[in-house]
Amino acid sequence: MNQPIHAFWVMLGALAVLAIAYRFYGKFMAYRVAGLDPSRVTPAHEFYDGQNYHPTNKWVLFGHHFAAISGAGPLIGPVLAIQFGYLPGLIWLLIGVCLAGAVQDMMVLFVSTRRKGRSLAGIATDELGPTAGLATALAILYIIVIALAGLGIVVVKALGGEEVKMKAGTKIVLPVENNQIIKTTVPGQARIYDIPPGSRYEYAPGEQMVFNEGYKLAVPVNAALDQAKEGEGLVLPDNARRLVPGSSWGTFTIACTVPIALFVGLYMYRIRKGKVVEASLFGAMAVLGVTVAGAWIPGSSLEKVFSLSRDQTIAAIAAYGFIASVLPVWMLLCPRDYLSSFLKIGTIALLVIGVLAANPTLEAPAVNSQFASGGGPYFDGPIFPYVFICIMCGAISGFHALVSSGTTPKMVNNEGDIRLIGYGSMLIEGLVGIVALIAAASLPNSMYYDINIDLSRRPQFTNALAALGVDPHGDHGSELVTMEKEVQESLHGRTGGAVTLAVGMARIFTNAIPGFDWLLKYWYHFAIMFEALFILTTIDTGTRIGRFLLQELLGRIYKPLGDLDWLPASILATGLIVVAWAGFIWSGSVETIWPMFGMANQLLAVIALCVVTTYLINNGKAKFAPVTLLPMLFVMTTTGTAGYSEITGKFWGMVKSGAVVRGYLNIGLTIFVMTCVAIILVTAIKRWLAVLSGRVEVKGE
Repeated sequence: MNQPIHAFWVMLGALAVLAIAYRFYGKFMAYRVAGLDPSRVTPAHEFYDGQNYHPTNKWVLFGHHFAAISGAGPLIGPVLAIQFGYLPGLIWLLIGVCLAGAVQDMMVLFVSTRRKGRSLAGIATDELGPTAGLATALAILYIIVIALAGLGIVVVKALGGEEVKMKAGTKIVLPVENNQIIKTTVPGQARIYDIPPGSRYEYAPGEQMVFNEGYKLAVPVNAALDQAKEGEGLVLPDNARRLVPGSSWGTFTIACTVPIALFVGLYMYRIRKGKVVEASLFGAMAVLGVTVAGAWIPGSSLEKVFSLSRDQTIAAIAAYGFIASVLPVWMLLCPRDYLSSFLKIGTIALLVIGVLAANPTLEAPAVNSQFASGGGPYFDGPIFPYVFICIMCGAISGFHALVSSGTTPKMVNNEGDIRLIGYGSMLIEGLVGIVALIAAASLPNSMYYDINIDLSRRPQFTNALAALGVDPHGDHGSELVTMEKEVQESLHGRTGGAVTLAVGMARIFTNAIPGFDWLLKYWYHFAIMFEALFILTTIDTGTRIGRFLLQELLGRIYKPLGDLDWLPASILATGLIVVAWAGFIWSGSVETIWPMFGMANQLLAVIALCVVTTYLINNGKAKFAPVTLLPMLFVMTTTGTAGYSEITGKFWGMVKSGAVVRGYLNIGLTIFVMTCVAIILVTAIKRWLAVLSGRVEVKGE
C-alpha cells in the first residue's frame, strides 16, 4: 500500500478487464440471457413517425446513447471519492460496470425494445401490475428531477460564476507594493472590493494561501473590511464572498454546438438524406473549430456576453433543456448528442493515451485513513456505503435505465445493435470514470485539497491534512498558484469536482507532451468545456424522458395530455419538469444535492434490475435471473444503508440546527422514494414466487 503506484499499469489492467467483459460476458448476456433476434421488427420501424420513432444508424445511435447516459456521474463522482483513497473507487468501477451497470443498461434496452419502446414505468406495469407501475412512475419522476439537478449543478459550477464563501474572522493581507483597494457599493445588495493580485488569505494561525490574480470580494452592505487590531491585514465580516467570474470560453463553445447540431441534423435528414459520413466530418471539424476559437473570447469584447453568473447559467441550461425536449429528436437532440460523442470519446481516448504516455504516480493514498470512517469534505460518512453513492454512473446508474427505456429503444434499427449500444456504451462510461479517478488521484494531495475544500471550512481540516503530509507552503502549493497565473482563473476553494478534474486532465496532457508547457491553459479550458458538454447532453435527453413520463401520468387525468405529438401537452410537461430541476439547482449546492442524487439514482437502479429480473422469470428464463438479481441485492444494501445514515445523520442534523423546512423536506423525499422501492420489491417477490410455484403461467415471447 505504501509503494508508489503508476497509472500506466492501472490503465492497462482496466482496459483488459473491460475488453474481456465485452467479448465474453456481453456476448453471454446478449445471446443467452436476452436472446437478441436481428430479424425481428423493432418499434422504430413498426411505429415510425419521424418525430420520436425513427430508425437510426447503429453508430449514430451509439453516439446518442453514450452522450445521453454520460453525464456528471462518471466525471465528478470518482473525483469526489478520492477523499476515501483511490482503491475503493477503482474496485467498484471495474466490478460494478462489468457485472451490474452494463447488464442493467443492455437488459432494459432489450426489454423496452421488445415492449414497443415502453418506458420503465410502463414495463413495470406490464410485468408487475398497476400498483407497482404507479409506484415506479412516481419514483422515477422524483428521481429524474433530482438527477437532472445533480447533473445541472456541475455545469453551473464549471461554467457559471460563483460566490465562494470566506470564513468570518479570517484575514486578507494586501501586497506591500499594491495595497490600495477600490470599493463600490451596490445599493441594497453588497459592497464590492477589488482585491489586488498577490494578496494573502490567512485562514488559520500560520496557515495562508496567495491569490495570484486579483478578484472581487463582496461583503454585506452594512459591513466592511476593518483593519486587524493585532498584526497586519483586513478582517473579513460575516457572509464575505469571493466573486469568481464564469468561463466565457466554455460557454461560447457549448453555445456554438447548438447551431452546428441543427445544421448537421438538417444535412443528414433533409439536405443530403443518409449522408452520415459527410455530416459527421463537417460536424467534427466545426466542433473542433469553435473549441479553438473559444480561446479568443476571454479578454475580448464578447467576454461579457458569455461570462455568465450562476443564476444566468441556470436560466440558460433550463432554456436549452426545454427547447431540446420539445423539438423533434432528429433536429437537435440526436445530431447534437452524436457530435458531442465525437468530442467525448475523442477526449477520453486522448486522456487514456495521455495517461499511458505521462504515466503519472497516483499521489492519493490507496485508502485514506483520515477520512475512511467519515469526516471528509464531501461525505461525512465511511467508505461503506458512501463510495457506492458517490460513484454511481461509472459503475451502475438508474438514470441510464430511463434512457434505455426512453429515447433509445424508439430509434433502434436492428435488435442485433443492442449489445453495442447498451453493454458497450456503459463499458465506455466505466472507462470515463476510471480516467477521471486517475486524473484526480495523480494530483498531489495538497493541490487536491486546496481546490476541493471550501475556504470557509479550511480551518476544520487543518489537523487531518497535516496527518496526510499536506504542506500548504510546499512546492505543490506554489504550483497551484503558478497554474492560476497560467489559466487566468482562481483555483483555490473551487469545490464541486469540475475544476479538480480539469486541473488533473491539464497536468496529464501537459506532462505527456514534453516541451509544450505553454499549452497548459488551453488544456485546462478545453477540459472545462469538455465537462460541461459531457453533462449537457444528458440534461437534454433526461428532460425529454421526464416529459414522456409526466405525459403518461397526465394522460390518466386528461387523455390528450398523454399525446406525445400534441404540442401544448409537450410544452406543459416539459415546462413542469424544467422548473422542478432548475429550482433544485437554484436552491442547493453540490454538498446537498450530490448525496441525494446518488441515493435516488441507485434506488432507480434497484427498480430497473427488479423489473428486468421479473421479465426473465415471467418469460421462462428464471435460470438466468441471478445475473440481474445479485447486482440488485448489492445495490439495495448499499443504498438502503446510506439512506438510513442520511436520514438519521445529516438530514436530522439540519432539523436540529434550525434548517427545519429543508431537513424535513429531504427526510420526506428520501422516505418517499424508499417506500416506492419497497412496494415494487414486495410486489415483485410475490410475482416471482407465483410464477416459480406454477400458480401463474410463464408468458413467453
